[in-house]
Amino acid sequence: MKHMHEFEIKKMLRMAAEAMEKAYAPYSDFRVGACLKASSGAYYLGCNIENAAYTPTVCAERSAMFKAIYEGERQFEGIAIISDSLNYTSPCGVCRQVLAEFCDPDMPVICADRDGNYKMLELCELIPMAFTKEDMEH
Repeated sequence: MKHMHEFEIKKMLRMAAEAMEKAYAPYSDFRVGACLKASSGAYYLGCNIENAAYTPTVCAERSAMFKAIYEGERQFEGIAIISDSLNYTSPCGVCRQVLAEFCDPDMPVICADRDGNYKMLELCELIPMAFTKEDMEH
């Protein structure tokens, strides 16, 4: 796993918690915030944004990633995710696939609970055998 200093982890969790405050979650009341760090050193924040139709709902991780991609980023060093939950919050399956599109398999994924306690995993632990562009080679 790529190394991350404790100071950096805490900073990203703090930023993710601030992003969580902007979540729009009137249906689930489950607010999530994410802080994605690009290799450029820039941070991209995201929150979950729900919709009454459910399918158009977007997760915090994807809102952060899509902002970063729009800004031209293509390489990332880590992501921190936090929610209102008593449990560690990890990315859903769709978010894991989106992360696998742009991030190295050993990228740190910091999964936190509402109190900021966390565990750090590699992306490949969350989505083993991810479907990637290499799978589409002829």
